[in-house]
Amino acid sequence: MADDDLEAIRAKRMAELQSQMGGGGPSKEQQEQQRARQEEMKNNILSQVLDQSARARLNTISLAKPEKAQAVENMLVQMARMGQIQEKLNEDQLKGLLGQISEKTQKKTTVKFNRRRMDDSDDD
Repeated sequence: MADDDLEAIRAKRMAELQSQMGGGGPSKEQQEQQRARQEEMKNNILSQVLDQSARARLNTISLAKPEKAQAVENMLVQMARMGQIQEKLNEDQLKGLLGQISEKTQKKTTVKFNRRRMDDSDDD
């Protein structure tokens, strides 16, 4: 047996032992493949529910505010899976959806002035 064959057998056996012991979980390569499949599935759903102009706007938003774009993408995917989207959304409909999200997530800030009252007791 060559050293390469022996090393391959050892690696295979080590993987079997780790899987039996419940150690390690999925390998890095498997995690990467799973993440790539999820990303591809998300992109397929978005291409089905958004027209070209809306998709371009979402890509532009993702450059400026990636967190907001991610939230919108997740919401669109969830709506599509639940059957709430019947036809492709255009850019104006996407703007309306973004406006609704902005209203919900926008923090309301209030400024309160607490002025101190001065006693003028110079009249003595």
